[in-house]
Amino acid sequence: VITRPEMEIGRYHWMYRSSRPHRYHHVPALRGSISPLGIQGCFECCIKCLGGVPYASLVATILCFSGVALFCGCGHVALTGTVSILEQHFSTNASDHALLSEVIQLMQYVIYGIASFFFLYGIILLAEGFYTTSAVKELHGEFKTTACGRCISGMFVFLTYVLGVAWLGVFGFSAVPVFMFYNIWSTCEAIKTLQTNMTVPGDQICVDIRQYGIIPWNAVPGKACGPILENICNTNEFYMSYHLFIVACAGAGATVIALIHFLMILSSNWAYLKDASKMQAYQDIKAKEEQELQDIQSRSKEQLNSFT
Repeated sequence: VITRPEMEIGRYHWMYRSSRPHRYHHVPALRGSISPLGIQGCFECCIKCLGGVPYASLVATILCFSGVALFCGCGHVALTGTVSILEQHFSTNASDHALLSEVIQLMQYVIYGIASFFFLYGIILLAEGFYTTSAVKELHGEFKTTACGRCISGMFVFLTYVLGVAWLGVFGFSAVPVFMFYNIWSTCEAIKTLQTNMTVPGDQICVDIRQYGIIPWNAVPGKACGPILENICNTNEFYMSYHLFIVACAGAGATVIALIHFLMILSSNWAYLKDASKMQAYQDIKAKEEQELQDIQSRSKEQLNSFT
């Protein structure tokens, strides 16, 4: 004979059988499987590590370091050679180019600061790339994105944008000495051509540095003509400074490209983190509802047991 409490228990099991949480059972490993310390385990570990590397941020970091190194190193040596050329050939009086020497010395100190800052900033952006890649890869795991992390990513986007605009100005400024040295070099080539054709005396062709505004108009001699100018172009200091300014300008352009690359990466990462935070909030709400449902079921079971 089936009593009434037994009927209630059977009805409860029939109603709540589909709502029970699924329980996973541990499946024992098969014999002959490869040990985690074997070759397959190491290979899978390497693949997992390589999958978490932010390759786009890594390429941008290498490009940024290369551009900053070229700009700072070549620019520093080229500025020193420029001062030497001015002192020897265009401004023999030290008081005439004293202000220019101070400005160049200040620029060299600024170059030291730029190199140090971008070395640290590039490492920070690379670390942020690793963080964001981990957040996206492990979205469904135990990794949690925080509001502070999203704010830091947004701050990096703004700061990289400001630095990119500033480096556009640096790139334009670095093209000015290239233009000046190119004019001097082209004038020397014109003197050689005229001397070869014997059309116009080379002494009538001059380069006046004072017109560029880097030294005052009362500087002596201030200009170089004919064979003197040709000898200046043949010196190692002029040759090295000219080509170093070209490389420094190219380095500034590479840094601008790297910052634009960083800006695209950071904007994409920030969008991924924003979506990840929404997905995380949805999963938290879903887990909370499931927990509440399980609590209701457990309380119902307890009441049924107390009734029986």
